Amino acid sequence: MANPQVTHLLEELERKASHRSKLVDVTFPVDSEDLIRLEALADVFDMQKEELITALLHTVLLEVEASMPYRQGTKVIRVEDGEPIYEDVGPTPRYLAIKNRLEQEEIRRLKRAAKA
Repeated sequence: MANPQVTHLLEELERKASHRSKLVDVTFPVDSEDLIRLEALADVFDMQKEELITALLHTVLLEVEASMPYRQGTKVIRVEDGEPIYEDVGPTPRYLAIKNRLEQEEIRRLKRAAKA
């Protein structure tokens, strides 16, 4: 059974969505076999390799975020419908805090750049 996230990605690639978000150039090493896979997929969908990498990375990051495990702690943080809700002691709260901090830094950077 196909993963819905991957199915959605393939549909998006076929439609060659024109919507592009803010892109930042990054450089990182890629395994030679993965590069061959990327080049083959880019050729199949008649798109630039960089555009494919952007789409794949975005989809995988969404899936990773959605799949982060909840690890129940001992502290009750609220009660819903009479049931205690325990703090998450897994990686998700730390990830979300770091992500939020980085997003706020980016907003401040963009505001400074707009004033300059």
